[in-house]
Amino acid sequence: MTPYLPLSALRAFEAVTRTGSFRAASSDLRLTPSAISHAIRGLERTLGAALFVREGRSIRLTGEGETLMHHVERGFGELQLGIGSISTRGPRLLRLHCAPSFAAQWLVPRLRRLLVEAERLEVRIAADTSYTRFVDDDFDADIVYGAPSSHFYGTSGHQGVVVLPLGTEMVSPLCAPEVAARIRTARHLLSETLIESEQKKLRWPAWFAANGLLAPEPRGPRFDRSFLSLSAAADGLGVALESMLLAERELASGRLVRPLQGICDDVAYTGHWLVFPRAKRYSQSIIVFVDWLVKELGLEVDPF
Repeated sequence: MTPYLPLSALRAFEAVTRTGSFRAASSDLRLTPSAISHAIRGLERTLGAALFVREGRSIRLTGEGETLMHHVERGFGELQLGIGSISTRGPRLLRLHCAPSFAAQWLVPRLRRLLVEAERLEVRIAADTSYTRFVDDDFDADIVYGAPSSHFYGTSGHQGVVVLPLGTEMVSPLCAPEVAARIRTARHLLSETLIESEQKKLRWPAWFAANGLLAPEPRGPRFDRSFLSLSAAADGLGVALESMLLAERELASGRLVRPLQGICDDVAYTGHWLVFPRAKRYSQSIIVFVDWLVKELGLEVDPF
C-alpha cells in the first residue's frame, strides 16, 4: 500500500532540493529551519529511506533522494502547468536578465516577432554583465555571456538550474566597406586599426594564431561591449573581431562586411548560455520563450 505523504512535506523536500539547503528552503517557504528539518525527517521515516546525506553544514541527495526529486519536480510542474493553462487572468510575465550586447543586437530586434507569436506573453528585460543568482525571485531566466561556473549558483551547483548553450558563434574580422577595400590578406590587418572588445572571451590573439600569425600589440580603440565595437567598426573607426550572430543586421544592411571571407579561417566558440531555475521549467512563460529561442537560433535540442 502506498504510504500517505503530506503535501507540505513534499513541498519542503522540493524546496530543499531546489535551493540546496534547509536554511534557504525555510526562507523560500517562510518557515523555520526546524520546521523544514522536521518535515524531511518525517518524510524519510514514512518512506523508510534516507533522502539526504548531511555533511557538516552542507547536504547532498542520496540515490533514493535523486529518484524522488525527479518525480516530485514533475508532479509540482504538471500542477503548475495545469493551473497556468486554465488561468485567463492577465498576461504571462517573463522577467529576463540578459547580456547587454545579446539583448541589443539579437534579442530586441526580434522582440516584436516573439510577442506576436507568443500569445499573452509580457517581457521585461534587464541588461547587465553580471549573472543573476535567482535568490530573490527577481528574474525567471538569464542569458549570460560565457559559461557559468558550476559553483556560481550556490551549494547545489547546477542541480538547481538548467544551463543551455545557445549554439556556436562564428567570430570574424568585420569592418565598413571602405576599410575592407584595402584588406586582402590577414597580414593587411597588421597595418589596420584593430578595435578591441575588452569583455570578449575570444580576442585578436586567438584569431591571428588560428591563421598562423602573431597578433600585433593592441593600439586601437577599446570598448567594454560588443555592440559598441560593432558600431565603431560600422562608422569606419577600424576592424572589429566580433560574432556574426551579433552583427546580423549590420551584415545584412551592408554597413559591415567580412573582408577576409573565404580567405582566412574564422574561429568558432559557444558564447551565450541560457540559465533558468529547474523549478521554472514548467512555467508557461519559460516554455514559450525557450521553445521560441531554440527555434530562432536553429538549435536541435530538447531543453526540457
